[in-house]
Amino acid sequence: MIISKPFLKVEQIQQRVKELAGRISRDYEGKEILAVGILKGAFMFFADIVRTIQVPMTIDFLIVSSYAKTESTGEIIIRSDLKEDIKGRDIILIEDIVDTGYTLSHLREMLLARQPASLKICAFLDKRPRRKVEVPLDYIGFEIPDEYIVGYGLDYENRFRNLPYIAIFKESV
Repeated sequence: MIISKPFLKVEQIQQRVKELAGRISRDYEGKEILAVGILKGAFMFFADIVRTIQVPMTIDFLIVSSYAKTESTGEIIIRSDLKEDIKGRDIILIEDIVDTGYTLSHLREMLLARQPASLKICAFLDKRPRRKVEVPLDYIGFEIPDEYIVGYGLDYENRFRNLPYIAIFKESV
């Protein structure tokens, strides 16, 4: 296994989190939101951004999987669904990375069927070169190239999530 030097440094990440939280706070001024984190990958980004958003909120989580090693399987498994009723509420779905778009598209349709007042998506990373299904992203942290990355919650076989930065990961030959 090979991990690069930081591709996105801690300072870059924290600055972007502040910027995104500021935009969300302005967009939802006077409202209360339900912030929904997609676990496990989004846990660091989710924690940082909800601490920085300046509007009233409640939080909930979805646990979803669609990856085996470094490839998307295309099969979306909901391991734990929301506990909150979202009908008539303003929802912000907070995701770590948008790759093919399959998982996020599936989740978006599932949540829209529950009739929220609004549903916006905040993605920490957008890997547009791999997109197979278009999905509207309202808030994007960083656009990244087609590289497998780890750190800041993202993993390879559940490892490297604890890195405070983003690094490029390569399997050794």
